[in-house]
Amino acid sequence: MTEEKKTAIELGSNIDIAMQRFLHVQQGAQNSGLISFAEYLERAGENPISAVRNIFQVFHDLINDFVVKGVDEYPDDPESIGYADYDTSQLFVEGADNPFFADRLFTNRLVTLAENFRHGTQQNKIYIFKGPHGCGKSTFLDNLLRKFEQYANSPEGCTYEAVWRLDRELLGNFTEKETDRFLGKLSNLLDEYELRQSDLIEAQKVAYQGDQFIEVPCPSHDSPILMIPREYRRSFFDDLFKNDETKWKLFTEKQYEWVFRDSPCTICTQIYEALLSRLKDPLQVLQMLFARHYRFNRRLGEGISVYNPGDKAIKQNVLGNEMLQGRINGLLRDSNQVQYLFSNFAKTNNGIYSLMDIKGHNVERLLELHNIISEGVHKVEYIEEKVNSLFLALMNPEDEESIKDLPSLSDRIEYIKIPYILDLRTEVEIYRNAFGRHIDDRFLPRVLHNFARIIISTRLNQSSPALMEWIGHPARYSRYCDEKLQLLKMEIYTGNIPEWLDQSDRKGLTARRRRRIINESENEGVTGFSGRDSLRIFGELFSTYAKEGAMIDMATLCSYFRKHEDWMKLIPAGFLDSLLHMYNYTIMQEIKESLYYYNEEQISRDLKNYIFAVNFEKDSEVDCIYTGNRLKVDENFFAPIEARLLAKDADRERVLMFRKSIQKEYASRTLTQELRLEGKEMTETKLYQNLYERYVHHLKEKVLEPFLENENFRRAIKDFGKEDFKTYDNRIRNDVTFLMDNLCEKFDYSRLGAKEVCIYLIDNELAQKFAKE
Repeated sequence: MTEEKKTAIELGSNIDIAMQRFLHVQQGAQNSGLISFAEYLERAGENPISAVRNIFQVFHDLINDFVVKGVDEYPDDPESIGYADYDTSQLFVEGADNPFFADRLFTNRLVTLAENFRHGTQQNKIYIFKGPHGCGKSTFLDNLLRKFEQYANSPEGCTYEAVWRLDRELLGNFTEKETDRFLGKLSNLLDEYELRQSDLIEAQKVAYQGDQFIEVPCPSHDSPILMIPREYRRSFFDDLFKNDETKWKLFTEKQYEWVFRDSPCTICTQIYEALLSRLKDPLQVLQMLFARHYRFNRRLGEGISVYNPGDKAIKQNVLGNEMLQGRINGLLRDSNQVQYLFSNFAKTNNGIYSLMDIKGHNVERLLELHNIISEGVHKVEYIEEKVNSLFLALMNPEDEESIKDLPSLSDRIEYIKIPYILDLRTEVEIYRNAFGRHIDDRFLPRVLHNFARIIISTRLNQSSPALMEWIGHPARYSRYCDEKLQLLKMEIYTGNIPEWLDQSDRKGLTARRRRRIINESENEGVTGFSGRDSLRIFGELFSTYAKEGAMIDMATLCSYFRKHEDWMKLIPAGFLDSLLHMYNYTIMQEIKESLYYYNEEQISRDLKNYIFAVNFEKDSEVDCIYTGNRLKVDENFFAPIEARLLAKDADRERVLMFRKSIQKEYASRTLTQELRLEGKEMTETKLYQNLYERYVHHLKEKVLEPFLENENFRRAIKDFGKEDFKTYDNRIRNDVTFLMDNLCEKFDYSRLGAKEVCIYLIDNELAQKFAKE
């Protein structure tokens, strides 16, 4: 056998395998076969929640299945408002050509909307997602509808629609005249092709069988369950479903009221009545009722229709099927019994009807929806067509003028705000998606997030009544926040309650106050840098300053914005200075924490000895019962310990008052209650823990002395990682290495980042500046 023949055989075999596999997958994907009404009822009995649901419930299930349950960082807080951090990446990001990043504020609104669909009575409304240009509205809706289409066509999200399969034999309508017509045609075929008589008989059977059924799909995609006459449904379901929690939900929860309230479309009603009139038996009528998966197809307008402002209105909005109408008329022998007429709205009944921006021709479509949304019905010639769709629309704030003259429609509109991103974590995630996750390696820690804070500051209101009522005097937090409290608001919007708040303010953050702060976001995010602006500004910064072996720091970031006067007009006055001060103070605390090391055993011994010694007269010599150390109680003993417990400028009177307060606390509570009654160890007592915090705090205040006084230490930091670093003495090398290791371990700096942040501190003389505060 030649090589060419072998290749041809192998290719043919591969083609067969590929085609068979494709056929198997395609058949499994379609899964659109009809099932009898009895089989549908069996499935409904096994899983009523899945088989009996309308578009609103499917939308809820989509959100519930694709939005990962949110994390509430403060679940045990009695003042929690359930403001959770939901993950929407499966819904809007994964598999999307153009990902949409939903911030925490918008995600909570979307989840709340879906929960309302599930737990409330659905009524015809139009849900308008309103937001400014560049906020990602179109991307949001495109991705949402794409995922909805996938979900609705999957086993998890499928719903069922009614299909009538009219049986000529059961209706006794296949007459002798029609049979003779078939035989005549087949006789001609016999003459032409010389078929045997047996072939004629078989062909007759095929023709008869093929023309025995007429399939009439419900153009409004009604659930088969609605074909049971409304007055009988409650008792029917009572017999169908077993007595359990699911049945109780079906009969009592508002989300299922439609099952007992809604009527089928006019066409299905006409078919049911015509068949019942002919057969006189409801069970025989229901034998012709079948169910199939409701297949959604946005491109064909089945289940999902999306209209852009430039799409012209369809002139002929009355649809039908002449061939099917003729067959129905012939079967029922009455052309007036069933009129197979419907509109475009029927194609999205129990589906989603969407308007991309309320402008252009979409204004006309919204006006056309007026009566439908208000009454739930639509006139198709002389037939009333019910419409129960999920109406969605997008709108820019300025386009609201186009519907202001429709006050009767206003109570049927529910706005969901979709502003510019106000959650800094989401803003940063957008940069990572657009430019790659490697951008983190080009910024010192927190500088990338501070870029996002600057962008978001332009989108927030200049004043916050809710925050001012809560905090009162922002100057108290000048180290951590700006005077307009925007930095604090950004933390609240991300779900974080800052640790730097004092205890009284933390307790003062009640649920009512927190809701007021969150609710202020409803009127924010409509001005300032748009999403497109922020990506452009970031791209310019990154391409200009992100260099190999160097990292973008706060000084670079601030100078970059200050060079653009038009940008500075949008950034609140004083915000950059406050952000820089907060950043500098934060890294100072990190470097202090990383430099600090002290023998914990020595701290414990000093504090235990001090607590014991304050109970004795001056110049006494005693043995401490907690350490076993022999103590001489004099100023030489007290001075070094009190230097780490009190401020530098503490006078003699304050020192003595402090000792007296320690002795009183020890005698009245520590010794008598905690040590003797409760059996605590000394290190577990409240007095010891308070003194420990003081002691460590003052030790850390002194750790910056190498930055202030030791030039060799500062030079060693700049030479860290270079050959010259080996020329420094062991102590400096050990101290610098200890500092770098701690910055990396405790605060997630890279080796380069740890060095760069120390150089930033040295170059900007931050140690000297904060030493004066």
